[in-house]
Amino acid sequence: MQTFTQRLANPTRFMELSARLLPWMAFLACVLIAVGLVMAFTAPLDYQQGHAAKIMYVHVPAAWLSMLAYAMVAASSFGLLVFRHPLADVSAKSAALIGVVFTFVCLVTGSLWGKPMWGAFWSWDPRLTAELVLFFLYLGLIALRSSVEDEALAANLTAVLGIVGIVILPVIHYSVYWNSIHQPPSLSFGWPKIHPSLLWPLVTMTAGMQALFVALYLKAMRNEILRRRVKALRLTEVQVAAGLAEPAE
Repeated sequence: MQTFTQRLANPTRFMELSARLLPWMAFLACVLIAVGLVMAFTAPLDYQQGHAAKIMYVHVPAAWLSMLAYAMVAASSFGLLVFRHPLADVSAKSAALIGVVFTFVCLVTGSLWGKPMWGAFWSWDPRLTAELVLFFLYLGLIALRSSVEDEALAANLTAVLGIVGIVILPVIHYSVYWNSIHQPPSLSFGWPKIHPSLLWPLVTMTAGMQALFVALYLKAMRNEILRRRVKALRLTEVQVAAGLAEPAE
């Protein structure tokens, strides 16, 4: 009896399942983000930060998803090196491409939020610096993969870097406690430290951006699978033309 992940290891089955799931995730993302934005703009102002605090509704979900994406990169890299899962490298590559975008959004919105609060767009604060390191780590993964022509070797090298780089996640999480000017987390295990009038728009936006992340992730994986299929077909055509392989019937 095959497990769910074993069934998904077949690219054809994954393509069939993702084709059915992708439109629903995209629709859900559009609805939740639209509702979340309306809730965010109509939510009461923070008594200290005023309108500037509304950046939170994009910044906070982007920060969470930047870390989630890298956790997926590391997990997929582990699946490639240990279990040789057929789609593990596709997953790692797709998650890295999306993760770098959410990390960039996190850094930009954080800078826009920091200017009215701290008087500067950037400070070498532990949390900001750790998030910047994550951004460069994503860029390193993408650059390393692009610089190696052999896809199998590139997959193994980026998998090793992906697993080693996971140490940045606990650094980001605990950096707010290291003499940081960044505010501590308002949401944690236990009772949230944020008023419900501000909490529900944040939860809605987080759910919407999470759905967007899943939709982009599925789309990226589908594109990568199709790219590899096209590459394999072109290679076969070249081999047939050179007389090194028999034409497919």
